[in-house]
Amino acid sequence: MIKLKGRKEPWQSGVAKNITFIVTKDCQLACKYCYLVGKNIKERMSWDTAKAFIDYVLGHEDDFREESVIWDFIGGEPFLEIELIDKICDYLKLRMFELNHHWFNSYRFNFSTNGINYHTPEVQAFIQKNREHLSIGITIDGTEKKHDLNRVYKITEKGSYQDVVKNIPLWLEQFPNAGTKVTISSADIPYITESVMHLYSLSIHEVNINVVFEDVWQEGDDKKFEEQLMTLADTIIDGGWYQDYACSFFSENIGKPMDPERDNQNWCGAGKMLSVDAAGNLYPCTRFAQYSLREKKALIIGNIKDGINQNLLRPFLTLDRTTQSPQKCLECEVASGCAWCQGENYDAAKTNTIYERSTAICLMHKARVRANNYYWNKLFRKLELEERREEFEKNHRKSNPSIC
Repeated sequence: MIKLKGRKEPWQSGVAKNITFIVTKDCQLACKYCYLVGKNIKERMSWDTAKAFIDYVLGHEDDFREESVIWDFIGGEPFLEIELIDKICDYLKLRMFELNHHWFNSYRFNFSTNGINYHTPEVQAFIQKNREHLSIGITIDGTEKKHDLNRVYKITEKGSYQDVVKNIPLWLEQFPNAGTKVTISSADIPYITESVMHLYSLSIHEVNINVVFEDVWQEGDDKKFEEQLMTLADTIIDGGWYQDYACSFFSENIGKPMDPERDNQNWCGAGKMLSVDAAGNLYPCTRFAQYSLREKKALIIGNIKDGINQNLLRPFLTLDRTTQSPQKCLECEVASGCAWCQGENYDAAKTNTIYERSTAICLMHKARVRANNYYWNKLFRKLELEERREEFEKNHRKSNPSIC
């Protein structure tokens, strides 16, 4: 029986606290679909701010009882601040050891990078020092045409594909099981199939791909999306790629009704996560920082001096599917797997609430479900036929032992 390639579970999924340093709001790129609308060169984290935040978190061990921790570094582009990050990670390791902290033997440093600076001596020295506790994902959007459609330099608007793809072999040599993250907006739809297959050809075995949550979709995009996914399904199955490669668009666990009592979890982790910016302000997720918001003011839940204001955090801890979904979502026959972003909910809401779910991706989710059903029906038919053939050949050999 053929073993299918599945998506890897995140490290320590469900038992790790995610803590994020927004080390800079600068980036070399100005990606056209980026939700970070307020990127700038001025807001860079200082060492004093980073140290004060670390001392606060590690000094309140009883408030952070999760078994493990993921120390996440984002920008902008985090590797623009590799010197600061190196200092932060050294201090984290030292203090967790000195405090005999319960996270000392169960921590990861996590990065999502545009990959442009990946090969530099400073970044490579950092990787060698921390290799056993690192997760690094490089974002490459697919073919050069697809990538350069959105991921362009902020001044020249030149595409960045060539500067990223040259670092992919080194990245995969160091992190052979790493996956990439692909974003789809309205303009990208025609390039989905060729882009996923291109990433496979680069030996990237796991493609995590999603549509943007913002309301950017045009009439008919869902039909185009479904057609692309069905073409992709044919390509993956007919070519046997499913045996060793994965694409997150295809999942056996989506497109089913959901029980409002049994399946009432919040999709998003806002409130369970913690983020800090250059000013020392604390957020329930980076999507509530000002540079992530188009319409609303930042939603701050504390600062490095006073710590977390539990009264401001409490609403996030009460969030679930029922409290924020319209009735159509609760009754939807293909609800499972339909995602949302708490920060986008807040930004798109008519009032300053986190309890109003944005449904901009509704038609796109339904199109994905239809294509997903096509994918699994076709794959299981193929596997069933191959299993029957294997059984036939096995029995045939038994009855004809002279046949090699």
